[in-house]
Amino acid sequence: MSNGFDPFEDASLIVAHDESNAYDAVVPPIVQTSLFTFIDYDEMVASYRGEKVRPIYTRGLNPTVRMFEEMLAKLEGAEDAIGFASGMSAISSTVLSFVQPGDRIVAVRHLYPDAFRLFGTLLKRMRIEVTYVDGRDEEAVARALPGAKLLYLESPTSWVMHTHNVAALSALAKRHGVISTIDNSWASPIFQQPISLGVDLVIHSASKYLGGHSDVVAGVVAGSKELIGRIRSEAYPYLGGKLSPFDAWLLIRGMRTLPIRMKAHEQSTLSIAKRLQAHETVETVCYPGLANTLPNGLKGTSGLFSFIFKEGINVRTFSDRLELFKLGVSWGGHESLIVPGEVVLSQKAQPNSAVAFGISPRSVRLHVGLEGTEALWSDLEAAISAASAG
Repeated sequence: MSNGFDPFEDASLIVAHDESNAYDAVVPPIVQTSLFTFIDYDEMVASYRGEKVRPIYTRGLNPTVRMFEEMLAKLEGAEDAIGFASGMSAISSTVLSFVQPGDRIVAVRHLYPDAFRLFGTLLKRMRIEVTYVDGRDEEAVARALPGAKLLYLESPTSWVMHTHNVAALSALAKRHGVISTIDNSWASPIFQQPISLGVDLVIHSASKYLGGHSDVVAGVVAGSKELIGRIRSEAYPYLGGKLSPFDAWLLIRGMRTLPIRMKAHEQSTLSIAKRLQAHETVETVCYPGLANTLPNGLKGTSGLFSFIFKEGINVRTFSDRLELFKLGVSWGGHESLIVPGEVVLSQKAQPNSAVAFGISPRSVRLHVGLEGTEALWSDLEAAISAASAG
């Protein structure tokens, strides 16, 4: 098990210049090619047999993509990593590598909505059962684990931001021979390294903080060589969710500034969350940073949280009055965004959405970007004032 690392003390893992880059370039060139040729027949045979590890076709291996994978593995303290075309591709490929019809998954409640939808649609058709438990109740998790194949975690969870004792839950999974996975997109490897807490596989929507500039859609999974090798051989080649060289290059670019950006998000968000918590129009703020102490393993907090207005506040007016905060999905970039709970709950084909996602119709999810704390707070204050009038 890795002991992790301090990204603020050992940033060389992601910012150091790699002298092996072509032409000794400070920024690695993009290997934008679909295939690679061989010197002779024997080299081609050796590559196909796996006796020589080298790129054959970019859907399987590409030098730029591999550079990103190795960088992320180092950040997570993992042996290996594999990149994907989206976070959902990373989630689906991971899950489908370890379960089959008739198997069962244990998942914490209030998952990322599209992961919940995946479990309730495609996995349901494949006769894969999903048992949802409150991840804060370790006894409930222990009761649900026997006979399961996979434990699927988020900490904190989407929207309601429930945090869990990740080390304790992963230890329970090991005791029952269950593979543990966690979506670590919210904290990033800067503020949480689940491998050091005993988790087997760590998933990221790399579109979020890893990229950090809202210009790439990607995913990645990190873990042991054995487990990553299984994903690479059993799901990755056939589901086709490969990461492109250009997107991998953008992720490498984004990760150079990851520690600095995460600290800036944390500082601004904590200030705004505290002000909202004290505001007379706000009922509840869901943000781990407001707790007296962070849960074991969580070293900091990011820029995503939600809050619930008291009765009488017009969420539509609030949303339309905002100027710096834009209405938009996703998060993790430089820009500040909101998603009103009413909008999410208005989607069709969302059975038990409020229960599954923990979304109140009076809730708003915020992502605090890098525009500046005081400017963002002024924007929120003006919008709240407009939404409170009349």
